Amino acid sequence: MKRLIRTAIPGFCLAFTAGCASSQPNTFTFTADLPPDFVYQAIAKYVPAEGETCSVPGGRNTAVGYNMNWRENYQPTAEIALRRTVSGCPLIINRIELDINATYGKARGDFDADVASVFIRNEVEDQYKSIVNEADESSFYGECQWLFRTSGKPRILRKLLNCKTIDAQGERGTSQPFAAFTPDQLPGKTVKMHIKLADEERPAIGNTWVKVPNGWKRCMGKGFEDQDAYCFGNYKDFSGFQMVDGRQCTIYPGCTE
Repeated sequence: MKRLIRTAIPGFCLAFTAGCASSQPNTFTFTADLPPDFVYQAIAKYVPAEGETCSVPGGRNTAVGYNMNWRENYQPTAEIALRRTVSGCPLIINRIELDINATYGKARGDFDADVASVFIRNEVEDQYKSIVNEADESSFYGECQWLFRTSGKPRILRKLLNCKTIDAQGERGTSQPFAAFTPDQLPGKTVKMHIKLADEERPAIGNTWVKVPNGWKRCMGKGFEDQDAYCFGNYKDFSGFQMVDGRQCTIYPGCTE
């Protein structure tokens, strides 16, 4: 009896292929090392595998989410499939879209987010290609910084999150944190995102706060109705503001001078 032989994509051995000596896992592990009060959400997106002419009607079910309910059930480690079949169409992972969420207060809206990405392509330029070490792990790094501003007539302090890549020396780059792999790098491996929090915060909008020896003071502008309240050279008239916990303050971050 002839053995049944099916053409397999290099690096992957189909379980139903007769005479297949070994097979590689169809999953890899994604995890993250994040500062306190940080979590991530991930959406793994899939496209038809190379050489496939099929499509998924409406693109339905071609993405898988992780930690979508992060407030109630956050899991730092996810097992992500490399290949899936949806509506009879063989798909391969194309990218992972990551939201880095960080909270700075107790109210539901006291958080902000920035993004990171993992790209999976058949070809990746050497300068961008991530390395998997002998322990079957690959890491990429970023630094997030809080940017503060005030909002509304009470001038309530709000924060924005800004995340960038960092190099081996800890210098911030210009792009958001990312990693890039070819599919054959990932079976059974672990990809880890490392995010650190910058030591200092800074104003989200220039020329609206003034640096003083023990913090930052908010320029008054034309009054509390002036939402922009640029300094415009007036570094003597300052306004108070309200912390998210309700405290009335005159300086950030210490609140009182």
